[in-house]
Amino acid sequence: MIMSAPVEREGSPLAPAQASPPAPRRKGTLLIVDDEEGPRLSLKLIFKDDYEVLLAEDGPSAIQLAQEHRIDVAILDIRMAGMSGIEVLERLKYVDPGIEVVMMTAFETTDTIRQAMRLRACDYINKPFDLATVRAAVANAMQRRTLEGEFHNNAERLQELLNELQNQKIEEQMAQTRGEIYASIIHDINGPLTVISGFVQLMNQRIGNASRLEVEDLEFIKDRLKTITRQVTNCIEISRRYLSFLRRRADDAPRVGVNQLLTDLHHLVRVHPSKQQNEFVIRPLLQDIAVRMNGTDLIQVLLNLAVNGFQCSAQPHLVEIEAAVLAAALDLRTFKDGPQERFLNVENFANTAPLLKLSVRDTGPGIPPEVLPRIFQPYFTTKSGRQGTGLGLNIVQRLVREAQAALHVRTDPGQGTCFTVYLPAVYLPD
Repeated sequence: MIMSAPVEREGSPLAPAQASPPAPRRKGTLLIVDDEEGPRLSLKLIFKDDYEVLLAEDGPSAIQLAQEHRIDVAILDIRMAGMSGIEVLERLKYVDPGIEVVMMTAFETTDTIRQAMRLRACDYINKPFDLATVRAAVANAMQRRTLEGEFHNNAERLQELLNELQNQKIEEQMAQTRGEIYASIIHDINGPLTVISGFVQLMNQRIGNASRLEVEDLEFIKDRLKTITRQVTNCIEISRRYLSFLRRRADDAPRVGVNQLLTDLHHLVRVHPSKQQNEFVIRPLLQDIAVRMNGTDLIQVLLNLAVNGFQCSAQPHLVEIEAAVLAAALDLRTFKDGPQERFLNVENFANTAPLLKLSVRDTGPGIPPEVLPRIFQPYFTTKSGRQGTGLGLNIVQRLVREAQAALHVRTDPGQGTCFTVYLPAVYLPD
């Protein structure tokens, strides 16, 4: 038996999907500016089927049309009553530098040609014009406008891709540093766990096979249990502290004292490969305080600044971090950008007391005046490829901005550099 093929009907599942028609291509817009009606209407008649045509009888009308519409090409008569074609050309380029302009006149002079070319007119035709000449001039101008628009769009897209790539690399760098910080959790907890494990083994050895416990055995166990309890408490405090760091909203996170953050930082720095033979000193607060900033972010800021200090010179030198509490807001008038200093994020700085002042200073060679303005740019580095990615200080700037903090840099050639972070702070409860 021969079976007939199924019939395809519109809307049937068997019917092939209909591709949506492509969007209609936008017609170019042509502006014709001439104070004589005859040439205006003649040109409109020539181009009305090819482009959207707008007419203007004088300069002010042409400029108003350019402000209200996207003009691709304009044909300007040079000699007009009131505003001249050269003046209109200049004003149109001010409204939209991408407008292509064809100048037209019956009185050609070298001076007017020079003026028109200087103002970036793309062509120049004489009256009376022939049809082929004016069509070719406008077609070439339209093509230039289209190519320029495509180039501009491609350049914008390229810049967007570069920005995405830059942000991705910065995020990767920040994630890498956070990985180092969170690795210190293992380091911090490993110590108490080692003590706990050792003491449990000692108690097992002491009482594992005993059928009865003597008084001295009980005292031994009580003493070890006290130590184990202290170490367990340390593990709990460490885990709580780092869990609070993971919360991105600093105002909602439990307050962690700055001195504890500095202790955690010291654990990271003392094993950091950049430290090498350099001396590292931390001067904590006499009276502790908390900051309105995510704890991990603050450690990352200080770690990046410390590493930057270590890498400023191949000769052994000092890197020092000092903390202080300011009971009054900063007088921002005293900070002036100059060849030896910069003050960042003043416009977004929450300058309300109490403030925490954290200074990271080194005794290296200092930063040359021509380099200082560039140090926070992404990928800018004066170090070898093995030492720096050029992202550390850019990350510091970003985190400072997010925390509504401020950053001051002061450098003295031959003596060293000091980075000072000013942070909104809160007093810890008694």
